[in-house]
Amino acid sequence: MASTHAPPSPDVRLWPPGVPPKTFSFGGGWQTVAALTLAAAGDLDYDTFVFANVGDDSENPGTLRYLHRYAAPFAARHGLRLIQVDRKLRNGSVETLYGRLMKEGSRSIPIPVRMSNGAPGTRSCTADFKIKVIGRWLKQQGASAETPATVAIGITVDEIERANNRRCEPYENIVYPLLDMGIRRADCPGIIAKAGLPLPPPSSCWFCPNHRMEQWRDMRREEPELFAKACHLEETINRRRHALDRDPVWLTRFNAPLAHVVPTDAPLPLDDGDGACDGGWCFT
Repeated sequence: MASTHAPPSPDVRLWPPGVPPKTFSFGGGWQTVAALTLAAAGDLDYDTFVFANVGDDSENPGTLRYLHRYAAPFAARHGLRLIQVDRKLRNGSVETLYGRLMKEGSRSIPIPVRMSNGAPGTRSCTADFKIKVIGRWLKQQGASAETPATVAIGITVDEIERANNRRCEPYENIVYPLLDMGIRRADCPGIIAKAGLPLPPPSSCWFCPNHRMEQWRDMRREEPELFAKACHLEETINRRRHALDRDPVWLTRFNAPLAHVVPTDAPLPLDDGDGACDGGWCFT
């Protein structure tokens, strides 16, 4: 396998006919970066990692920087494949999650916004921009009900309740190798450091309503332009909802605009949210 920093093309057939694909779903967070380093060390039997990019305008910019600066070169140096796949429309163009949210006239809210009563809304972002995108690629690679792909998910022991939490499609067999190895999320920084890599930032969309309040505060302090963009997204969604005579929705559970509830220097409001994206819901 060539050791090049250029990412492998997702269009290349990697497995011969009749051989089921074997992949690790890569999210760019602690767990899957740790898995990448374990594979490089020969402690994890995977050589193909697949990153479903929800959009260069949607992913945490820090995750994309880490992917290109550290993860992809590391994978190439160790003979591993780190492949990026995107959501493609029928005309061949790439659809991004942020693009869908901001599309003129769109009524779709695929992210788990908080409703006016504080309850989380339904979401389709993980299914549409992660699971289905990787599934489509796996089927192009020959995965089928007769030859299902092995798909590893980076859930760790402290998240064991999330294992088997999503339906297994006929073309895939979902496994949790980090569970089998007894690895906890807290073990991942040491595993990553042992490989000589810096710790990646939390992997999630920058506008994810599952952010903890401290993440929003850090964004407001350290990336004010990105925070302003999140405020504008929330305002755009609610302007459309107002025109349809619907209640507003929010990017936090505090039933008020993001700019009003996210502090700069004031104490943080009590936040017992699950932080699901940071915890690895979108493939860690």
